[in-house]
Amino acid sequence: MKESDNIIRKYKQFILLEKSLASNTVEAYLQDLDKLLSFIQSERESRRPDLSLQNLTYGDLQQFVAQLKDQGIQARSQARIISGIKSFYYFLLLDGYVTADPTELLESPKIGTKIPEVLTVGEINDILDSIDLSQPEGQRNRAMLEVLYSCGLRVSELVTLRYSDVFFEEEFIKVEGKGSKQRLVPISQPALHEIKNYLYDRNLVKVKKGFEDILFLSRRGTALSRIMVFHIIKQQAELAGIRKNISPHTFRHSFATHLLQGGADLRAIQLMMGHESISTTEIYTHIDREFLREEIINHHPRNRKG
Repeated sequence: MKESDNIIRKYKQFILLEKSLASNTVEAYLQDLDKLLSFIQSERESRRPDLSLQNLTYGDLQQFVAQLKDQGIQARSQARIISGIKSFYYFLLLDGYVTADPTELLESPKIGTKIPEVLTVGEINDILDSIDLSQPEGQRNRAMLEVLYSCGLRVSELVTLRYSDVFFEEEFIKVEGKGSKQRLVPISQPALHEIKNYLYDRNLVKVKKGFEDILFLSRRGTALSRIMVFHIIKQQAELAGIRKNISPHTFRHSFATHLLQGGADLRAIQLMMGHESISTTEIYTHIDREFLREEIINHHPRNRKG
């Protein structure tokens, strides 16, 4: 059996058992993967005999997506294929077949505005309250999720946040976002309080060289991975009884939505989130309108049943 066949067999087990996907969805994902394998095979035969699933680059994937367009595959189908490929490389990363995800920057074609999932303030509190502070990483996780929500950070910004970039007196943090662009973001008193509590535990960690200034450390004394943060959030949401499909980005969406609902200026939200364009931030106006619509449906006397 070829190594690629063995990897795909394990991936099928992963999406069937661990992701609990429906059988028709599994087959669709595998068919999409076949398209990528065909692309790799054609590249091998033409000019790159050593190309494989494990050494595929972001540039290769861009070429693959360009070929999908040339074949006349519609944007919605392209998006589904890219989603399947991203799922596959997430599995490869988890199982140690690759050390970096080449699909990380791969963008799907625009197929209309999709309103992201958001959490209510109560749900955020439930997740934070579900953290067991008696566990070694409990206070770290609580501080980390409080910062994620209070500052609206990307998960990549959270795991690279430095202790020296937390200004306790001024109540700001310095964040390095996309393209190494830096911004100052206000941080709440509760978040600063949780960080101060976490520092007692952090001082007990044997820090690896090069990670001395990283704020949130793994038990091995290194920076946390984005996947680890994803798993922590999934676990805490489950413990809190929340059934929404959430990720670290859900905290960022919730941060912006709650600011908008509270009357914050869209331009201020853009600056805090580090969006290049105001049009990116404008999606939260759609979320706010949807929230208002649901409030009217649920609470207006003309809509009450019985």
